Amino acid sequence: MADKIKMTTPLVEMDGDEMTRIIWKQIKDICIEPFVELKTEYYDLSLPNREKTGDQVTLDAALRTKELGVAVKCATITPNAQRMEEYNLTKMWKSPNGTIRATLDGTVFRAPILVDGIKPFVSCWKKPITIARHAYGDVYRDTEFAVQGPCRAELTLKFPDGREDSSTIFEFDGNGIVQGLYNTDKSITAFAKSCFNYALDTKQSLWFATKDTISKTYDHRFKDIFAEVYEKEYKDKFEAAGIEYFYTLIDDAVARVMRSEGGFVWALKNYDGDVMSDMLASACGSLAMMTSVLVSPDGKYEYEAAHGTVTRHYYRYLKGEKTSTNPVATLFAWSGALRKRAQMDGLSDLEDFADRLEKATLDTIGQGIITGDLNSLLDREDKKVVNTEEFLTAISERI
Repeated sequence: MADKIKMTTPLVEMDGDEMTRIIWKQIKDICIEPFVELKTEYYDLSLPNREKTGDQVTLDAALRTKELGVAVKCATITPNAQRMEEYNLTKMWKSPNGTIRATLDGTVFRAPILVDGIKPFVSCWKKPITIARHAYGDVYRDTEFAVQGPCRAELTLKFPDGREDSSTIFEFDGNGIVQGLYNTDKSITAFAKSCFNYALDTKQSLWFATKDTISKTYDHRFKDIFAEVYEKEYKDKFEAAGIEYFYTLIDDAVARVMRSEGGFVWALKNYDGDVMSDMLASACGSLAMMTSVLVSPDGKYEYEAAHGTVTRHYYRYLKGEKTSTNPVATLFAWSGALRKRAQMDGLSDLEDFADRLEKATLDTIGQGIITGDLNSLLDREDKKVVNTEEFLTAISERI
């Protein structure tokens, strides 16, 4: 074999949990390290290590990403009550993705990976739809209380000069729940600019949708900032590029999306983007066939798989069974990170490798060698379902 491709600057590598952690190592061993002299700075974001470090490891990885400029992340567990018991946790640690997104103040862009022979369930979709998800605040940085007994819940603003402004949220006459959300003009403006820039870079129209008719202050602020930024900085650029920006209510946007042919960027608030990207991925075939990249306003990139840790397959793996888990989203996270690192460092051979890795992956599927989740989706008679390791080996041979 020829000499391995050299890297000059390391990636930030964030390892994760369960089945995706197993696949993470397989991808490196089978599809990357035979060809690339891989340079990474490793951070273990598995739930046991987040518990051990008081989740400091997540913040350290995010801060190092700000310094090195490119990161690649494995899927991780966001613990619930059942996970707290399973992993004997001292605290229900926050979403690692939420911590990283808050630290980088970026926007998540997600798009389906389209393959010949796999048609989207929405028959009119001809081109990929890119979800632009705001990656700061809202429910991912909320404050919550379980209400025990009758009480008044109030929202109070306290200003440095001693002024206060408050409003009653609800008068409870029994048990209940209450939640507080926030966002900032600075983050929303950065989100808007990231979306407008991405639309211009990809020459795609930009849609933005919230529920400002119900949330007349919170959601309406998003709408107003997008409109102000567009009119002031991007309107002429969009017109020159022959693309458009428009705002609509999210329920109207969903209806429009289902009737569209695709080929646009759909900007959404944090939770809306989380939900709709999963819908989009499933409608295009599989949650494992989706790219996801977090882009900060100052040009830092974090690539990840948009799906979870595939717990069900992990339990089977622990019993010694071979699983046919789809690694494509994680593969494309690695290829995306390697390509961006190559572009930043001027390494044409590394960029070419990233392209070849993706082409080999799509060619492998197109020629009928697939994981189990694609069996009912691929329109080909002579297809063969293989386990994950066999699938990665077939890709490696094509590289």
